[in-house]
Amino acid sequence: MTPIAKLSAAMLVCFAAAVSVVQAGSQSVFQTLDGQADSPDNYIGQGSWSVVMLWAHGCHVCNQEAEQYAQLHDDLVDKNGAVLGISIDGLDERPQAQQFVTRHDLPFPNLIAETGAVMRWFQEQTGTRFLGTPTILIYGPSGELKAAQAGAVSGEVIENFIADNS
Repeated sequence: MTPIAKLSAAMLVCFAAAVSVVQAGSQSVFQTLDGQADSPDNYIGQGSWSVVMLWAHGCHVCNQEAEQYAQLHDDLVDKNGAVLGISIDGLDERPQAQQFVTRHDLPFPNLIAETGAVMRWFQEQTGTRFLGTPTILIYGPSGELKAAQAGAVSGEVIENFIADNS
């Protein structure tokens, strides 16, 4: 991965781990909010930039930042990119996760899985331990992990990072 100090020295941390291939068994744990099996692989590495936002419906910062990521998604669609949301709320809290998506009018796809499953997926992706929500992952068009950050990152910083690395 490329150093991403350009993004924001105080906000964004580059993980030096190589991108791992996610094991097939971990993919089956993801679902859409309407209960259909799905996988982050269906959204990442499909020829466009992918910004993955790991969130929880009760996360104060996630609630503050969600609409910013909705705008980021709309902006990226015109620039060969998209946002994918992944809720760590777990299947029992699917109704609350759906309310989060509705309340913030999120235009991008959102998946949900049990917290432990998302944490394992994150570790497979980054080689590091999951720290909390929100967490942002940025993937290049061919699916290579370019950056990861626990905590909010502004849409402008993400767009600048993508522009600088395209």
